Amino acid sequence: MVSVEKISLHFGGFELFREISFLINSRDRIGLTGKNGAGKTTLLKIIAGIDQPSSGKVSLPKELTIGYLPQQMAVTDTHTVWEEAKLAFAPLLALKEEIEALNHDILVRRDFHSETYLRLLEVVHEKSDLYRILGGDNYEAELEQTLIGLGFERSDFGRKTAEFSGGWRMRIELAKLLLRKPDLFLLDEPTNHLDIESIQWLEDFLRNYRGAVVLVSHDRAFLDNVTTRTIEISLGRISDQKMNYSSFVKWKGEQREQQLAAYRNQQKMIEETERFIERFRYKATKAVQVQSRIKALDRIDRLEIEPEDDAFLNIRFAPAPRSGQVVTECRSVSKSYGSLKVLEHIDLTIERGNKVAFVGRNGEGKTTLARIIMGEIGYTGSVKTGHNVKTGYFAQNQADLLDQNLTVLETIDRVAVGEIRTKIRDLLGAFLFSGEDVDKKVSVLSGGERSRLAMIRLLLEPVNFLVLDEPTNHLDMRSKELLKKALIAFDGTILVVSHDREFLDGLVDCVYEFRDKKIRQHLGGIYDFLRKKKLDSLRQLEARATPTAGQGAAESLKSTGEEGEPGISFEEKKNINRSISRIERSIAAREESIASLEKELAAMDLLLSGSSGITPADVFEKYEAKREELADAFREWEREHEELEIWKAKKRW
Repeated sequence: MVSVEKISLHFGGFELFREISFLINSRDRIGLTGKNGAGKTTLLKIIAGIDQPSSGKVSLPKELTIGYLPQQMAVTDTHTVWEEAKLAFAPLLALKEEIEALNHDILVRRDFHSETYLRLLEVVHEKSDLYRILGGDNYEAELEQTLIGLGFERSDFGRKTAEFSGGWRMRIELAKLLLRKPDLFLLDEPTNHLDIESIQWLEDFLRNYRGAVVLVSHDRAFLDNVTTRTIEISLGRISDQKMNYSSFVKWKGEQREQQLAAYRNQQKMIEETERFIERFRYKATKAVQVQSRIKALDRIDRLEIEPEDDAFLNIRFAPAPRSGQVVTECRSVSKSYGSLKVLEHIDLTIERGNKVAFVGRNGEGKTTLARIIMGEIGYTGSVKTGHNVKTGYFAQNQADLLDQNLTVLETIDRVAVGEIRTKIRDLLGAFLFSGEDVDKKVSVLSGGERSRLAMIRLLLEPVNFLVLDEPTNHLDMRSKELLKKALIAFDGTILVVSHDREFLDGLVDCVYEFRDKKIRQHLGGIYDFLRKKKLDSLRQLEARATPTAGQGAAESLKSTGEEGEPGISFEEKKNINRSISRIERSIAAREESIASLEKELAAMDLLLSGSSGITPADVFEKYEAKREELADAFREWEREHEELEIWKAKKRW
């Protein structure tokens, strides 16, 4: 279907690709892998026709359609979610308008027996058949199914795209791409902005898709579940094997051992040949043999072995100060957001040296309990922190606490001590900061880059209790492996909230499952837990009951859970909808109040900066009161948004 023929690409004196060739067949599921900077994104762009190689070519049929999803893309904010996604059907809708225009023409004509009239009827019939073949009768249902599969609620369809974050707008672009049904998908990190449910839905979609798929992803489970062929870019060349990523890694390890043995044998032969040449170079009796050996050396195709980037880099957390035996103890801890109870009478004890995982469906309270342990939010019950416990916390908003005026290098240099100071650039490189990146200001970094920088900073702080909430979200496979090794070697206590099965395997020795406002302890590793639960992956833990096409709302509301537990009732569903509406109204009113307070403060700022003849104490007193009122309003606004997200999560169950 697509032929990549002897592609080479040069940047100055650097060769990114060296005459690489491969075919993409009509039903291929290809995972494109390689280290950062190997050229994965560049190769996708060349196949898509966006970039051109220095030499070689990409051959593809003229009628072939390609859908390319870059990591970052410009998104529009002028339509509703439904209108924007509907643009995927632009050719179909244009065909519909053409049919309507032809039907109107037929309606007003009176030359019923003319050749022109009869030909017009044939054209309408042909175009109507084409419209039905292209799915014109059910495109709206397909559009709705795709948006819901990617995590949107039906109530979101009428909202302007400008109201959504960048990640959600990227989902809209992905929805448009999927709905266009190209012959070939080129997907660059498609899971970056998706949650567990949406990733699972996308996996199913791509596995069953009629066309070909080439994707770049750092999500190992996603690659294994979707792809059946792996192409790795390394040292400008490719290795192409019909196997998923995990099988490829195993095969590559075996191949590397064979290559190393062959490389060592070749090096030994070269050294012996060179010694012979040097020894007998000036002996006339050996001149023929010497020349023969020289020619033999020139003809040798010298083997190249890819260097192991992390072979010299032993990343470790700073030594953990010794804490008391009990690190944290929760007794009868409960937490509610308004009328929504998230946690109820939780008892939990984490002791020194424990490495535990929190798992469960979204909205069950995993992050809430982690924040309670950190003392970030209120609760009822008792939480005690042990003697000499020094806590390091990584959460999604942790990156916002970095000093915006420092560079990447300065941020790490300020916390690095001891021998690691000599390897700061290596450490930054391991977490995707290389070259000029280390001189960037924190203020210009993307959200993902800030998260990685916050993780490196945490790596170097002298703590004995690590609380990590989804720490692998922005890390590639190599960085995740380096972090995992460092955590395994960490001699303190770890609590990690994660859905990454591969990351948790071998790291944790205790799993707490969150379900129905309670937690349940499972001793052992993550695979021990999965075997007990008879689950294939943690993603099944995340599954929520979703009505299939043709099911009524009442039927889906009566569906049972994973273990035969009843789903939410119709009355509960109504209560959830009422609560969501109430909170949304409250948020809207709160935002109006905040805008009003900000205007009042702005007016007072002008008064303080330019007026005279006023009583300063009186103005300052009012000014401080308004500032405190504004701060309270923002705190309530944040609390209401958090409560709204939890209600929405409950609605999806």
